Amino acid sequence: MPQSASTRRPARFLDRTTPPHILTLVLLTGLSALTMNVFLPSLPNMTTWFQTDYWVMQLSVSLYLGLNAVLQIVIGPLSDRFGRRPVMIWSLVLFLVATLGTLVAPTAALFLICRMAQATVAAAMVLSRAVVRDMVAQDEAASLLGYITMGTAVVPMLGPMVGGLLDERFGWQASFVLMLGAGLAILALTWADMGETHPRLRAAAQPGSVAGAGGPANLGGTGELLASPRFWGYCGASAFASGAFFAYLGGAPFLGTDLFHLSPGVLGICFGAPAVGYALGNFLSGRFSARVGVNPMVLAGTLVNLAGITVLILIDLAGFAGPVLFFSLFSSIGLGNGLVLPNATAGMLSVRPHLAGTASGLGGAMMIGGGAALSALAGAVLVPGSGAMPLLVIMELTSVGAVVSILLVILRARRIGF
Repeated sequence: MPQSASTRRPARFLDRTTPPHILTLVLLTGLSALTMNVFLPSLPNMTTWFQTDYWVMQLSVSLYLGLNAVLQIVIGPLSDRFGRRPVMIWSLVLFLVATLGTLVAPTAALFLICRMAQATVAAAMVLSRAVVRDMVAQDEAASLLGYITMGTAVVPMLGPMVGGLLDERFGWQASFVLMLGAGLAILALTWADMGETHPRLRAAAQPGSVAGAGGPANLGGTGELLASPRFWGYCGASAFASGAFFAYLGGAPFLGTDLFHLSPGVLGICFGAPAVGYALGNFLSGRFSARVGVNPMVLAGTLVNLAGITVLILIDLAGFAGPVLFFSLFSSIGLGNGLVLPNATAGMLSVRPHLAGTASGLGGAMMIGGGAALSALAGAVLVPGSGAMPLLVIMELTSVGAVVSILLVILRARRIGF
């Protein structure tokens, strides 16, 4: 059970006997975001470097997201069994080995294998969420997650900008050198600062405790969670809302080069537009979630997503979709996701609090797995001359799915009082 505010141990920076400092959680989640998007402006140049087709290099997004989803299913239960700290540290070590592989890979196939292996960094996102839920209750967790992800919103905003500029000056490999350096620094910080937060394992570590380490990895908890309609509703809202963003990840680099003829540096700047809205949405979540509650916040975010994409479709139909207006309006997707994700995550982790790690992994797997499929679909439907409409239609449909998912949670809660 999460500890109350009066009994939980305060986090002390660089003290492995206390929960991790919020800065450590921000940097961990930021590393996960950086790995996902910093290199995206380089995809066209990577296509040329490896002498392959764009859709092959676009697999560095969809395959990465697919394995990321699979790993989250495993990481959560493993952390419920062995603890948050050891699973986080080993995952970061494997991430660093994989990143070295991307830099020395001689072929596109070997590069994609190493790129997929980078997905072990999924532990940074999964376990940061679980750590928060270990320490505080549902609505407070939503607020804290909002502030943490607000801090990391600068990475999606600046990552593609930095990646594009690094590509122009040093080549596409520079983005992966940046990931390697950031990973090394954050591994050192995690080792020095992150104490164990799992309630059972923390209790077992206390002097005189007779609590054991526990049974096998809690894979059975997956069935318990999947039997809950409430869990499905929060996962659906999270997966569909973020699905619009993942479709954007898969399609926007192509549109920037084929439709608007932008350079990697300019594309990187434009590409970061959703992160501006995401930072604002996370700030609003941090400020109001504990007061308003998670369900109203999730509903507001899904409606913002839907409204923003609808406006984009109308503008595109009217023929006014220039690069500045097109990418600027995508900030509404960031705003909607900033409202949805911290609150939907807090909701799914609170369905069965003793399974917070499993719930974080399973919910994240649904979100990332759906994102992988949508990213690949966006890359497939966008062909020279197609324009932006295929991408916008995909994003509109996923936004509708998010609204329906949270409405089902709200209506069921009112009917049966859960």
